[in-house]
Formats: sequence, C-alpha cells, structure tokens
Amino acid sequence: MPDIVARLRNQILDPLRSRFVERGEVVDLIALALVAGEHLFLYGPPGTAKSALIRQFASSVRGNYFEYLLTRFSEPSELFGPVDIARLREGVVATVITGMLPEAEFAFLDELFNANSAILNNLLTVLNERLYRRGAETHRLPLLSLFSASNHLPEEETLRALFDRFLLRCRVDDLPRSATPALLQAGWALEQSSPPDADFTADDLRELSGRLFRVDLRPVRDLYTETVHKVRDLGIALSDRRAVKSQKLLAASAILCGRGAAEPSDLWVMRYVWDRAEQIAPLRGLIQHTLEQHPAGESAHPLAKQPEKADAEDISRQLDAITSDLEGDSVSSLLALARLRDRVAALADRSAWVGDASARSHLLARSEHLLGRLGPR
Repeated sequence: MPDIVARLRNQILDPLRSRFVERGEVVDLIALALVAGEHLFLYGPPGTAKSALIRQFASSVRGNYFEYLLTRFSEPSELFGPVDIARLREGVVATVITGMLPEAEFAFLDELFNANSAILNNLLTVLNERLYRRGAETHRLPLLSLFSASNHLPEEETLRALFDRFLLRCRVDDLPRSATPALLQAGWALEQSSPPDADFTADDLRELSGRLFRVDLRPVRDLYTETVHKVRDLGIALSDRRAVKSQKLLAASAILCGRGAAEPSDLWVMRYVWDRAEQIAPLRGLIQHTLEQHPAGESAHPLAKQPEKADAEDISRQLDAITSDLEGDSVSSLLALARLRDRVAALADRSAWVGDASARSHLLARSEHLLGRLGPR
C-alpha cells in the first residue's frame, strides 16, 4: 500500500498541485473521494478550474472518463446512451452504452442541478448502487466516483435528495488578487501542456479502496461520535446514513497517509459535510477546535496540519476598517465592493484559525454579517 500511495502522491497529486494555483485542497479531496468510493460536489462560480482539475486528474489516471454539461433540456440518452435500434426491431430494449456514463470509471457532470426528473431518477441509482436500469436490462457500473459542480445549491426537495448523495462538498472561490500573477503564469503553462505522465491506473485506486474496511476505526470511534453530535448541533443535517458513510472518509484519509488505523487528525474530512454556504465557516471552526485538542503527528494528512494561529485582534481591526468604509463614502463602485468582499472572505477564512473559540465565533459572525451586506459576487 505505501508504494501505491507514494506513486499516487508523486505522479498525480504533487504535479496537479503545482499546475493549479492554490487548488491543493481540491486535488486532495478528489483523491479522498476516489479512495473512499464516494462522490464530490464542487460549489463556486464559473471559471475557477473545477472541471479542468477533474479532467486533468482523470486524464492522469488511466481509466474511462465521461463528462457532460447538463441543461434543463438534457435527456437520459445523452448520459446513458441511445436505444439500440437494431435490437429494438427484434423486440428487445437495449442501450448503446459505448463511451457513455455506464462505462465510465470517472465521471463529471457540470451544473448537476439542471437535471430533470427523468435523469434524476437514474442518477440516484447510479450514485447509490452503481447500477443503471433500462427496461429489463441492468448495467453494473465500474464507476469509482462521480464529481459534479454548480454555482448554486439546490432548493427543491427532489434535488436535495440528489445533493445528499454527495458526501463531500467543497467551496471553490475565485483566487485572491495577490494570486493573480502566479495564476496567469501557471494557466498559460497549462494551456500548452499535457496531463502529468503517470503509470497510475484506475485499478490502483481500486486496490486502495479494497483496503478501506480493513482500517481500524476504534481509536477514533468515541471522538467521531462526539463530533457527529457537534456537527448536528450547528444545524447541519448530517443524517444517520451520511454519518455512517463518513467513516469511509476517515478510513480513506488513513490509507492516503499510509496507515492501517485511523487517528484523530483524520477528522479533518468533516469540514466538508456542510449543507448550506453559511455553514462552511462555522464548521471549519468546529473541526479546527477538535484538531487543536489532538495535535497532528507526522503521519497526519496535509489538510489536518494546523497553520499558524491567526491574530484575532488584527482581524477585528481589519473588519472595523471595512465596516467604516461601508458606512462612509469611500465605496463608490462595484469594483471597490468586489475588493472589499474579497478582503472579508479572506478574513473569514483566517478567523477559522483563531485559537480562542469565543473570539473565533465572534469574528466568523462578523465576517458573515459583512458578506451579507456586501451582497453576492
């Protein structure tokens, strides 16, 4: 196992982190989803490299890939394949699945929530059971993980059921202004390059996934149970089904770290079980506090390791200055508002790393209030 994990890191993960500026979190979550056999939803505005990252990852790992942009008018045959006319003349309903979703090991569906009811019913079975049924035929799918993206979250109850099947949710925002030079340079290089040259395959990922239920979760069982209760206390609808499945994420984190047993640091995965955008920062703060009580060792996942503590007083002063700007006459253009929103979003992220829990909650609440005043991007 360590050899496979090392090859995954050296041949796939590290090259992608260097190609996509400040997207290491997404790269790691793609790997986590694949090893856990779960699905990842990316939430954010267009043009933030969501589809490009998944496409590059899938191209780097030898395996069948399917990608499609859903619209309100998309039909099931566009995803699952058309009816085989020759077989239909014989009185048999069969589907031509060549090159379509039922053959994919990696799949990416952009703008997932445009799915109509005909597609929705099929997708629920695909996500839950890795099966596609049409008439009397049943296809067992080789799908490892399905990835999706949208710039909005579902409101309709039928779509909420689909969203619930994505155990991992990650917000992907535009990069801050300070990252623009690096973004332009890396993006220009990416336009001229091919995916990383690797001998890593979908079967290698299956081998890692096959070890999932051998990971010993007993060292974190009590702490995980306590964390589930705290997550629910935040108002996050973490159902019993999702709570059980999230254990797969803990095991996958341990595997990616070359361990056969889970440890408290693996609870970093719980940052990504939110339902609504306003829950993202409080959930991050909650998990940060939990990780602080159990410092990560050398065998911890990179996303579990703690950054330097943020200065609460400095963040508060900057929020005061932004509030003064809003109440004065210094904000006179949409560009100025956008810049202020970027600053507040960055301060909200820093607030999650404030050591004192009371100060952290206060700063997160102030940041969310200011983001509400500044309006959407």
